[in-house]
Amino acid sequence: MLAKANRITRGADYRATVRRGARFTAENTIAYVRPTADPDVVRFGFIVSKTVGNAVHRNLVRRRLKAAAYEVLPTLRESAATVGGVDIVIRALPASAEARWATLHEEVTRAVSRYLRRSSTR
Repeated sequence: MLAKANRITRGADYRATVRRGARFTAENTIAYVRPTADPDVVRFGFIVSKTVGNAVHRNLVRRRLKAAAYEVLPTLRESAATVGGVDIVIRALPASAEARWATLHEEVTRAVSRYLRRSSTR
């Protein structure tokens, strides 16, 4: 489970990340990544709307995305020294209700690695 320090909790932070962050699309998710002023903070937020399904399906998708984010967190913490802190918002698309955990994990990992590659070349 993600610690409170690793979660986006304010609506303003969600909006800022979605509006100003780099966008990485996949079949089941869209990830928005935005650098933050604090170089040591890595935070995740999740958007799972009713188009994904009923409450049972939405919560299942959200738990899978949280587990994937938890596994990616050490990679982001290691690179925080060079890249800096980041806020990541992951929006689940309707197809994510049928997606397996491994697929969602791979999409989150791919979005993070693409962001790290992009930011390390700048």
